[in-house]
Amino acid sequence: MTVRIGLHAQNVLGTKLLPCSLAPITGYYRTGCCDTGADDTSVHSVCVVLTLDFLAFSRSRGNDLSTPMPQFNFPGLKPGDRWCLCASRWKEALDAGCAPKVVLESTHKETLRFVSLDDLKRHAVEATRT
Repeated sequence: MTVRIGLHAQNVLGTKLLPCSLAPITGYYRTGCCDTGADDTSVHSVCVVLTLDFLAFSRSRGNDLSTPMPQFNFPGLKPGDRWCLCASRWKEALDAGCAPKVVLESTHKETLRFVSLDDLKRHAVEATRT
């Protein structure tokens, strides 16, 4: 498979998409960015800062992000980690009242197909590290 990362990918603010996290390495393409493409059918485009409440919510929806899975080189995530989350899951968490914080500069513009910029801004944190 050839990974095609958009060199000119934009974030929800209309500027260059910044990395979300390199530790743990995140993104559909595992580049550290929440870039997305046609093969990313779940649209892993929202850079979030994980919380205990959200991790429990995700587990309750059948997506356990906390448990390490060494066979997939997945360390398991903890509160405070940054992660590229599926846009539809973030919207689902928003509707349930447990949406994690969002790093706007690292959230791909495709996210706006699922949620409004106003909702994202209400949950924004500063982009201070990757």
